[in-house]
Amino acid sequence: MKILLFGKGGQVGWELQRSLAPLGQVIALDHDSADGLCGDFTNRAGLAGTVRRVAPDVIVNAAAYTAVDKAESEPDLARRINALAAGVLADEAQELGAWLVHYSTDYVFDGSGDKPWRETDRTGPLSVYGKTKLEGEQAVARCKKHLIFRTSWVYAARGENFIKTMLRLAKERDQLKIIDDQVGAPTGAELLADVTAQALHTVTLRSRPKLSGVYHLAAGGETSWHAYARFVIEQARRTGQPIRVMPEAIETIRTSAYPTPAQRPLNSRLDTGKLQAAFDLSLPEWQPGVERVLAEIFGQ
Repeated sequence: MKILLFGKGGQVGWELQRSLAPLGQVIALDHDSADGLCGDFTNRAGLAGTVRRVAPDVIVNAAAYTAVDKAESEPDLARRINALAAGVLADEAQELGAWLVHYSTDYVFDGSGDKPWRETDRTGPLSVYGKTKLEGEQAVARCKKHLIFRTSWVYAARGENFIKTMLRLAKERDQLKIIDDQVGAPTGAELLADVTAQALHTVTLRSRPKLSGVYHLAAGGETSWHAYARFVIEQARRTGQPIRVMPEAIETIRTSAYPTPAQRPLNSRLDTGKLQAAFDLSLPEWQPGVERVLAEIFGQ
């Protein structure tokens, strides 16, 4: 099986290079062009030409415009990358009869209520980022054989993310104020990559085309950004990291008191029942994955 992977340099793309390797030949591209192949999502003609030249059995799209606040001032660029480029991959995959894997986000919902979102729930993105990701989903669905994984609060030892930010601030400051009214599940890039490989094995090698569709993929359990920060900082303190801020100095703050250019959903919970039933999976709670990444960051 030949797999064409876009976005190899990102948090998820980096892990996918590992998890997809046992399934077949992986041609992995970043945003730069190499050997006549194009991974630049602003170059739709180049992307189409690359897919035709490689002629893969599977396309995995781990590339995206993820600067949530910046997207408010760059809507055209966000749409070109998150929606229009995804549509090119969908059309080319459909022409080849290939599978297309695409990653989306809880930001396609409006964040209301307190129940985990199901795949069939009505969408209602609050931001440019969320709107372009939803448009990307709709474009990807033009390919008959597609897997769209919506996830939340992604982290990894590689790249910038909430964990890295909290560790840096905890070493620099005596006090932190962290939002406590946004709730979700921190989800590791490693978990996303491993589930992707398992799902692809099922739909391709076991020939299960009827499993095509949208799935929610996130770690088990839930937490707030504030509780998540305290967990990360406490784990760091236990391993002897030079943490400056004391536990009682990690204060709570409401989203309304911390305005940002893009509006965030308060409820990022995702119901993963459909995914677990379809692919016979059991998703772990969020804490062990965070602990493993912290150990990797600390070099233990």
